[in-house]
Amino acid sequence: MTAEGHLIFAIACGIFSKKAEITLKLANGDWWHIIPGVLLTALLPDIDHPQSLLGQRCRWISIPIFYIFGHRKFTHSLLAIFSGIIFFRLLHFPYNWFFPSDTLHAILIGYLSHLLADMLTPNGISLFWPCRWRFCLPLLQSQKNNQLEKIFCVFLVVLIYLCPVKHLILIKSYFQHIKNIMF
Repeated sequence: MTAEGHLIFAIACGIFSKKAEITLKLANGDWWHIIPGVLLTALLPDIDHPQSLLGQRCRWISIPIFYIFGHRKFTHSLLAIFSGIIFFRLLHFPYNWFFPSDTLHAILIGYLSHLLADMLTPNGISLFWPCRWRFCLPLLQSQKNNQLEKIFCVFLVVLIYLCPVKHLILIKSYFQHIKNIMF
């Protein structure tokens, strides 16, 4: 997926996560925190590819990550997400240290949106890396300037934005059930 596609898809995921009330912080969050939060990390997993938009600007970290792990391996896995969470927990940052809590939740949604978007391509991702299983639902073709990808992502933003909240009740109850089981 292209950088533009990832950014638009992240906006769709941000709108969805607020409307579906995935977390209480996102449900009560400010749009001016959520949208920048998802955009902030929507391209971060592609730091493992030196030719990506972010990789070209941060070559000093992109090239070593690419040679150590390869593309769509570690940074496109749940292990990277858990490692990041543990890293920031070990640093003992106060919860609202730099970003408001709704922005922190949006940052995680932005990262996850990238993984979900890459799952929609034929190559998929190694979600449980270092296990080599690839997860994909090939709805989109990976090509430069893929207009269908952009149309799909914009359509998704409009659809989620216009979808009445009452249609998200099933999704809300699903996430509530998951929260009750986990906590």
